Amino acid sequence: MSSLPPLTLVTGGAASGKSDFAESLARASSRPRFYVATAQAFDEEMEAKIEAHKLTRDEDGWTTFEEPLDLAGALPELPEGGVALLDCVTMWLSNLMLQNADLESEAEKLMSALEQLPYPLVIVTNEVGQGVVPDNALARRFRQAQGQLNRMIAARADLVVQVTVGLPLVLKGTLPEGFQ
Repeated sequence: MSSLPPLTLVTGGAASGKSDFAESLARASSRPRFYVATAQAFDEEMEAKIEAHKLTRDEDGWTTFEEPLDLAGALPELPEGGVALLDCVTMWLSNLMLQNADLESEAEKLMSALEQLPYPLVIVTNEVGQGVVPDNALARRFRQAQGQLNRMIAARADLVVQVTVGLPLVLKGTLPEGFQ
């Protein structure tokens, strides 16, 4: 299996299969695998979902790092020589909004961190621009910020893949050998 490019962005709608596809890209590497999880449990259902994901990743040989807010600080601290999966920047952005963080500043810090990573990184994000215009200001602000963040990451990414109904569509770059 060919190696991953330095930065890969995997996007798609909710439950599209994007996380599974992103995991398969990282899993195909012979490098140690690191999973950067951004979700926070605000209710019992989410807590159970996070715990189930942790167990599955542990059994599959991932080392998990939970970082809901400071991606720019956490990503450079991951061990060199591995491959990292960040799932997902949509949850990260939501977490920042809940903290009333400066979204533009946080996005710029993330972009700066992405340019200096010594390992391949696969980022998962939700595509939020294909639905209806949200009916409230907060949702419209989130949609706008997520769309901007997705465009910023895609501009820097070597490979951008959209996943729909579990099927990958390459938007930029070339999939590693074996994924054609």
